[in-house]
Amino acid sequence: MTNEPLSFPRRYARTQRFTSGAPRAFTVSPDGSRVVFLRSPSGTERANQLWVLDVPEGGERVVADPAALLGGAAEHLSPEERARRERSREGGAGIVGYATDAAAEVACFTLSGRLFTAELRAGTTRELPVPGPVIDPRPSPDGTLVAYVSGGALRVVGAEGEGDRALAEPEPSTGPGTVSYGLAEFIAAEEMGRSRGFWWSPGGDRLLVARVDDTPVQRWWISDPANPETDPQRVAYPVAGSANAEVRLYVFGLDGVRTEVSWDRSRYPYLAHAHWSAAGAPLLLVQARDQRSQLFLAVDPDTGATRMVHADEDPTWLDLFPGVPCWSPGGQLVRIADEGGARVLAFGERPLTGAQLHVRAVLDVSADDVLIAASAGEGASSPETGEVHVYRVNELGLERVSQEPGVHSAVRAGGVTVLVSSVLDQPGAQVQVLREGKKTATISSYAEDPGLSPRVTLTQGGAQKIPCAVLMPTDYDGGPLPVLLDPYGGPHGPRVLAAHNAHLTSQWFADQGFAVVVADGRGTPGRSPAWEKAIRDDLTLSLDDQVEALHGLAERFPFDLSRVAIRGWSYGGWLAGLAVLRRPDVFHAGIAGAPVADWRLYDTHYTERYLGDPATNPAVYARSSLVTDEGLAAPAETHRPLMIVHGLADDNVVVAHALRLSSALLAAGRPHEVLPLSGVTHMTPQEQVAENLLLLQVDFLKRSLGMN
Repeated sequence: MTNEPLSFPRRYARTQRFTSGAPRAFTVSPDGSRVVFLRSPSGTERANQLWVLDVPEGGERVVADPAALLGGAAEHLSPEERARRERSREGGAGIVGYATDAAAEVACFTLSGRLFTAELRAGTTRELPVPGPVIDPRPSPDGTLVAYVSGGALRVVGAEGEGDRALAEPEPSTGPGTVSYGLAEFIAAEEMGRSRGFWWSPGGDRLLVARVDDTPVQRWWISDPANPETDPQRVAYPVAGSANAEVRLYVFGLDGVRTEVSWDRSRYPYLAHAHWSAAGAPLLLVQARDQRSQLFLAVDPDTGATRMVHADEDPTWLDLFPGVPCWSPGGQLVRIADEGGARVLAFGERPLTGAQLHVRAVLDVSADDVLIAASAGEGASSPETGEVHVYRVNELGLERVSQEPGVHSAVRAGGVTVLVSSVLDQPGAQVQVLREGKKTATISSYAEDPGLSPRVTLTQGGAQKIPCAVLMPTDYDGGPLPVLLDPYGGPHGPRVLAAHNAHLTSQWFADQGFAVVVADGRGTPGRSPAWEKAIRDDLTLSLDDQVEALHGLAERFPFDLSRVAIRGWSYGGWLAGLAVLRRPDVFHAGIAGAPVADWRLYDTHYTERYLGDPATNPAVYARSSLVTDEGLAAPAETHRPLMIVHGLADDNVVVAHALRLSSALLAAGRPHEVLPLSGVTHMTPQEQVAENLLLLQVDFLKRSLGMN
């Protein structure tokens, strides 16, 4: 019996989209001698180990191996840990996160809810006997203590396992909800990019701690219909227009004495970011509910009083960015702002960049410069479609650290920069360790080679010069092709990237006989603030841009416009459903994966940023809905085949979206297919599910477009 080679869909699923075995989550020690990172031992193993690269010697060594620490036993995750991983879209296993002390001498992490610490120089690991399940352990800056969350309480234990105690224990809730200390609430983790709920002081003698009471939040039930004997999961979900969790902030001494941090929480209820370094007082970013105003606040840790450092206002909305706000070593406020039609790096009150760059994130701040990730702005001499580069910026100017066209990011400390680069002509990511700009080492990747090279053209489509990627079959030799649009197409999710692995699935679909188009229309990051904010009060502009890109590209590429389909997931799933319902003259079939069919069922922070309050803007919500009369306005005789795919365990875009869409289509007499995924969340990590989902989509598209 011969072993047949695995199909691309099976390999894609088995390798976690070819990310297993790739190094990630880098930390550089302040003296530049060590780089700490995670990596699984092969391209088909999900369980990450903790590794250290000794920079002077260039050798890599395993510090913590989950298989050894658990004695070969399977991992068991608490519901809280599963929720944290779902919020971060973490599909790996083993050590999926860690934290270090200030010197990067000690790291701590969890396995199966148990707390472990590792001595990074010696390479030894020990388990601390503490109450579990443990969530988000973090050592004090001097490495002598570890703070962690268990049972909704923030606890502290000595690094040797001594003196475990609770600093903050949840009080009984006055309603049906729960109180917790030290954890991020749902919308902070899902939408604000804040995954943590406590921060050590630089001296290690105090902590800044979030208290979350989700009593005001309405309760939803996530059931498992395939297993009716299983109790449904009760979740607090802050749907648009409803109450959020109540978030307060306290400074705790190690003796348990607390001081509440005061700000106008009624006007600025969102705690979006916190930062505490030796360069200044604790720094907060708090936002108004409508996200059109926000304050940067410095906290007096002795009294809890706050003073305003800076205020922002915007008539549309204010974005949040990785790495900011923070203090520079000299005590200047570092932030990213929209000024003069550009997204700029601001140092104090002075912009250090202009229209030539579109700043995406702050990666590191030193006494000499700021390290940022940015793409070419509207004022750049060339568009650099799909590229993101790393720059050093100071008052004297800017210097590009990454040179090769691609998507780059970096981590830096102690004069050492870890540069992570993804390019079009090489699979995966290449990791270089630079000292003073010169490569001193590389960090190996064990990720598998996809065995598939995207035949991709990065270009622009339509009068708006919409960023696009066009993929043709590997063996294409001429003639018109059916077209498959494969977008995300909305906020937070750029898909047109100058990176090899970003286009693997699209290329696989192209090899099934399609010309595949990926278009990043208005609302997607990477251009001017005006480009991103154009969708305010009307998400359907995303569909207009897909149509414009398609027709613009058809003037240059061999598209058969009589056979056009669209597929997408989440926002892209909504966009696919919208396409076949609103523009049947353009689209002839669609696959809507986990679609947000009714924006009144999605969460507060995301939805209200773009559509406002559903109580005061009902027409805005109706315009962007798939289930209203407006959403089903096209004549029934123009219906197009639509497949709706949804995970029944999804707690982000709940399956009610798909069911309400199906009911509305049925009531309107519109045939459609529904593919329920039992036990699947907003991710589809299960190997067979992920493989067969791709195969079923191809079959549906070929049937619908008459390609069989």
